Amino acid sequence: MIAAIRQPVLPPTVIHPPYPKTARQAEFIALGQRAGEIAAQHAQRHDREGTFPHETFAALRDEGFLKLTLPEEFGGLGADPIETLLALEQLARGDGAVGLGTTMHLVHVAGLADSRHWPAPLLQRFFSDLAEHGALINGIASEPDLGSPSRGGQFATTATRDGNGWRLNGRKTWSTLSPALSYATVLLTVVEPDGERHPGQFLLPMDTPGVRVEETWDNLSLRASGSNDVVLEDVWLPDEYQLPRPKGKPASQISRWGLSTSAVYLGIGVAARDFAVQFARDRVPSGLGTPIAELQTVQHRIAQIELLLLQARTLLYQTVETFLASPPEVRQDLGWQFAAAKYTVTNNVIAVTDQALRVTGSAGQQRRFPLERYFRDARAGLGNPPMDDVALTTIGKHALGL
Repeated sequence: MIAAIRQPVLPPTVIHPPYPKTARQAEFIALGQRAGEIAAQHAQRHDREGTFPHETFAALRDEGFLKLTLPEEFGGLGADPIETLLALEQLARGDGAVGLGTTMHLVHVAGLADSRHWPAPLLQRFFSDLAEHGALINGIASEPDLGSPSRGGQFATTATRDGNGWRLNGRKTWSTLSPALSYATVLLTVVEPDGERHPGQFLLPMDTPGVRVEETWDNLSLRASGSNDVVLEDVWLPDEYQLPRPKGKPASQISRWGLSTSAVYLGIGVAARDFAVQFARDRVPSGLGTPIAELQTVQHRIAQIELLLLQARTLLYQTVETFLASPPEVRQDLGWQFAAAKYTVTNNVIAVTDQALRVTGSAGQQRRFPLERYFRDARAGLGNPPMDDVALTTIGKHALGL
């Protein structure tokens, strides 16, 4: 499918030092660029129609992108966090919705590869399905009355004992990738036969009877992410699909993959920057006679965009590099820096898309151009944990020694 691309869909971009530092990083950047071109071909149509880009994910599957974080011993590419972020940033330039959904899948796989906390036969089964068939996985946790699971609260979705298995019932919202998922890990409340209730987790093959995807997704941002509702009606799963109990609130643990989502939003910001730069070079109003790039006011806005992206990129990658270079006993102390990186990337990218629209003027708001999509998609980062208030509280408490 990559060979079918004759003309670049995306404008030229700049790969900023110090990356790539290695030949492998250069390979993953190139893979991300090819994937981004594919995603960009279909992005406008799926965004407008609110449909899921099955053809894009088929191409990602063919290219091996969905195996990016699967260890080489299981047939994957074995990308480390920096290699993964570099590839995701380039993919998201083409389509932020595809970038975010792919990230959720890849981080799920990476976490399993690091922890190996599933029962060995179940882990091997899933890894083999991913390696051979490109199986997609994501966690489904949010619920209508719960809000973000990262805030805490008890799940209304339940699992109750039924013979040598469990009966699952409930409704999950914001279930990204739902039209194409092979598996989902479901966070819920386990109701034991004696009435005890506690958090639990199950691996759910999405073709299990009683699983239904309701196409409820109609959003301002990331319209092609397929973040629909998933309804579970008397879904029966055998004991072997019960996973170890989750520890803490979702998204509460610091890990080396914890800033992968921010790379997606950085990619959206870079796409907005690239479009604004190309527009400024090409736009020649008849009353001016030269490209608007020669206007100082445009140059200053582009400069502000460059500064915002430099800040975001530097903090993002430096934070991950610092985490990877730190001894395990001090890594959890870096949580405030993770919060700072996520907060900075999200808000800087929102500001970048705003400045890009100011460069293009009213023309940039036209739906035939991708800039208005970048503007909308960037705002979705505000809803990814940690939200701004949580991030600022974390940073403030660290500074105050609380």
